[in-house]
Amino acid sequence: MRRHLLSAVAAAAVIAGHGPVWADEAAAQRWIDDEFQPSTLSKDEQLSEMKWFIEAAQPYSGMEINVLSEGIPTHSYESEVLTKAFEEITGIKVNHQILGEGEVVQAVQTQLQTGRNLYDGYVNDSDLIGTHSRLQLAYPLTDMMGGDWAATTSPTLDLDDFMGIQFTTGPDGKLYQLPDQQFANLYWFRKDWFDDEDNKAAFKEKYGYDLGVPVNWSAYEDIAEFFTNDVKEVDGVAIYGHMDYGKRAPDLGWRMTDAWLSMAGAGDVGEPNGVPVDEWGIRMEAGTCNPVGASVSRGGAANGPAAVYAIRKWDEWLRNYAPPGAASYDFYQSLPALSQGNVAQQIFWYTAFTADMVKPKSEGNNTVDDEGTPLWRMAPSPHGPYWEEGQKVGYQDVGSWTFLKSTPADRAQAAWLYAQFVTSKTVDVKKSHVGLTFIRDSSVNHESFTERAPKLGGLVEFYRSPDRVAWSPTGINVPDYPKLAQIWWQQIGDVNSGAFTPQEAMDRLAEEMDITMARMQAADESAGVYGGCGPRLNEPQDASFWLEKEGSPKAKLENEKPQGQTVNYDELVQRWQSQ
Repeated sequence: MRRHLLSAVAAAAVIAGHGPVWADEAAAQRWIDDEFQPSTLSKDEQLSEMKWFIEAAQPYSGMEINVLSEGIPTHSYESEVLTKAFEEITGIKVNHQILGEGEVVQAVQTQLQTGRNLYDGYVNDSDLIGTHSRLQLAYPLTDMMGGDWAATTSPTLDLDDFMGIQFTTGPDGKLYQLPDQQFANLYWFRKDWFDDEDNKAAFKEKYGYDLGVPVNWSAYEDIAEFFTNDVKEVDGVAIYGHMDYGKRAPDLGWRMTDAWLSMAGAGDVGEPNGVPVDEWGIRMEAGTCNPVGASVSRGGAANGPAAVYAIRKWDEWLRNYAPPGAASYDFYQSLPALSQGNVAQQIFWYTAFTADMVKPKSEGNNTVDDEGTPLWRMAPSPHGPYWEEGQKVGYQDVGSWTFLKSTPADRAQAAWLYAQFVTSKTVDVKKSHVGLTFIRDSSVNHESFTERAPKLGGLVEFYRSPDRVAWSPTGINVPDYPKLAQIWWQQIGDVNSGAFTPQEAMDRLAEEMDITMARMQAADESAGVYGGCGPRLNEPQDASFWLEKEGSPKAKLENEKPQGQTVNYDELVQRWQSQ
């Protein structure tokens, strides 16, 4: 990216103690011409949008603010490039810090608990919508945009153009977070290996059905077995039928809370989340805001048969079909391992990895051909035997701008301007090309992505398809995400280590969630901490009381491995494009 040098005029405009004040149309025009192309707006429309930012930012010009996000390519681009553009155009300096996701959640939790202003804005997952809407410690954007922040709310924001708004809206109907980046958890596979005639014939002979995109976990397991133990190697390199990670770290908790249980079939029918039981196994009756339990004994499903099956399969596949050492990888280590080119498929793959997986061979990516065209594709996630039509089938991460009330109003408004800038129509198409984490319908439907789609392995087709709504973030059943999320990785780690069976681990996990929610209930009943929407736990009953009822928690199936089913990838894409 070209450097925008400090002009003599700008240097003369330095205000003591505040740094340079740029804020001019010429700077905006340079960025529009040199960096912010392509765009859904014409250059004149882009300049008009930037003029509004120049005007709105005047009261904050010279201010220096701090924001925080996790480390993915989208946020690196914001931190390294868009902060410079924003400062030149508005005069507001932004220190955009990047940390690991666990540290971001910890920082948010610390500011919520202490009231100390650590950062002026956070890109905080919409998984915390249940937390923010209950604690009322985050600025409700709906109220602010129509009130005190009206002068700093862009007339071209166009909330209807954002894909993830329904995920960042609380049960009170108010918007609490503004989507900044969005990525789904999909199925990834080596299409070149799947299309190989010898592989197709051998698979059909052994399993009796076609090698293709697995519709259910039975087929995924058959394919994992086939490539690991039958194909064994490609071009002299040992290959494996599965990839995952298992390191005892916070990432392992998200590996499970990011809808793994509902992919197996735990939880109830409902979009964006199951009602009354969600993908965490937490029960909250329809029309209420009070979770009543996670354990089967209280009507939850966190330790029910479907959840236990999900954890058992994760553990079995990791041990039996993944490359050596995968059990000790974390979320970040699993990406470069996949790009080595020795894995046939991955059931749990985030599209945030797309930017790295389309890098050229010269950068060590062995999953593209010499022209840089992916040898792999992404497709819908297969589902387990407990899954039923109408359940969510996967997770969508919606990293969203969040502003806490402990942040002084002027600093929060300056950060709000930055948040709107990095998600603006002027910037968003280019940012989407860099990070490939779409947030606007207008961007994913832009002609430049029609041209680029063949190089992105199905990403564009997925985000243009009506199917994408079946992938959704953690919902409002989770009353306090930071407090409950930290329970997961420790218990799941005990399965990977062999210390506990999947049933024992999930029993402990469900019990700990109920204990933690009981504390929340006490705090809410005594001091209204959760605004009356904290947990109100059911009294424990024998598990059979709930398992014999219709819906979740679901009773154990006699056969947890039905016949495998697959679908042809090209036919699947054709179906998307015809809808």
